[in-house]
Amino acid sequence: MGSAYPDHVRQLQEAVKLSPSNKPLRRALAEALLGSGFSEEAVTEFKAALGASPDDVELKAGLARAFFADGKNSHALVVIEDVVRNEQAPARAYVLHAKLLAGIGDVEHAVEQYKRGVAKDKSAADFEFASRLGIRSEPEPESSSSFDDDDPFGPGDPEASEISDGKIRASWEGSETESPAEIERPKITFADVGGMEALKEEIRLKIIYPLSHAGMFKAYGKSIGGGILMYGPPGCGKTHLARATAGEVKAGFIAVGIHDVLDMWIGNSERNLHTLFEQARRNAPCVLFFDEVDALGASRSDMKTSAGRHLINQFLSEFDGVKASNEGVLILGATNAPWHLDGAFRRPGRFDRILFVPPPDAPARAAILRLQLKGKPVEEVDYDVVAKKSDGHSGADLKALVDIAIESKLREAMKSGVPQPIRTKDLVAALSSQKSTTREWFATAKNYALYSNQGGTYDDILKYLKM
Repeated sequence: MGSAYPDHVRQLQEAVKLSPSNKPLRRALAEALLGSGFSEEAVTEFKAALGASPDDVELKAGLARAFFADGKNSHALVVIEDVVRNEQAPARAYVLHAKLLAGIGDVEHAVEQYKRGVAKDKSAADFEFASRLGIRSEPEPESSSSFDDDDPFGPGDPEASEISDGKIRASWEGSETESPAEIERPKITFADVGGMEALKEEIRLKIIYPLSHAGMFKAYGKSIGGGILMYGPPGCGKTHLARATAGEVKAGFIAVGIHDVLDMWIGNSERNLHTLFEQARRNAPCVLFFDEVDALGASRSDMKTSAGRHLINQFLSEFDGVKASNEGVLILGATNAPWHLDGAFRRPGRFDRILFVPPPDAPARAAILRLQLKGKPVEEVDYDVVAKKSDGHSGADLKALVDIAIESKLREAMKSGVPQPIRTKDLVAALSSQKSTTREWFATAKNYALYSNQGGTYDDILKYLKM
């Protein structure tokens, strides 16, 4: 991978190796990586610099920019909200905060933060973005037909809402219906999901059995439908399990990301959500899967404006089937942060099953490694040994582990001209550079499990941690 870096980045990397505690040098490397398009690597460098200077506002702002460039807007928002609380926050931090707020539909607060940033430093202005917010300022943008490539919320129709200096009027009347989401027909089933037997059984009881034994469930007055919320560290297979659920019952599958719902124009987010539920109802049985559901259903008590609260109320209304029956609509949600989800979502009839999806156990890790190495040149790989040494690794971590081992073998092949098979020692060696990414999540989750665990919601975390 290093050979792909520009010369100035490689030179900075070498300098950092010689002086790893040099904060200005490490920050320069992070900025160079970000400027060269290596946003994920920039995140790593900004975090390393913050390890030595955790209160450095400029470094925090840089980390937020790196997250933003890497498409991790929820991460960027958490960091930038911490930054703008500090009076020393750079002007561009307020502008970035405004873009992230607009991306989740909080336009009023976005206008406020944008103006604060430009008042602090006029050079931080983004005239095209300001135009989209309805802020008229000089100079006028040459074109308002498109956003920059890194804009998180993309182009919109300014005629759909009238916006003037942050005062917003919007209407659904006369607006065109959004294109329907793609309905998948997954071919994978639970047989393609390694481990997770307890989770599979819960999903069978809540979703699969009501469909396959409809008469029996109706005899007990149980409807076909409902919701399950899956939570756990990132990269542990929540999406894969949801897709396998649809394949198990031969149902349609609609994967909903936050970008499919959130719109900066007031009212459009609620309309998008309604359209998705209507599509699922028309195609029942259908699994409606919400990834990062906490971004759509964040706790209303934490919100400063009404835009987000309106969206949650719409979500709850659709969930309850107030105006249309959800019979045959199976709703799955996935989140890395269930503690940020509004409590109303966890009431009976909504996400009334909350399932912890832990990192894969040793047999599942061995199965994942076999799958990742299928079709690749291997020789005498002891999957059980590698699985034992990779305790705590997520499925995504194991994929990265295999990628590192392959890159190492490719470097050897380029020098010798002869490709060599992957062996156990290559995977074990790769473990030294591919650490588990779940540890950071468990550090946060443990605090919620210990100190904010009303009703025992997070008991599974404590059980997993043997606490």
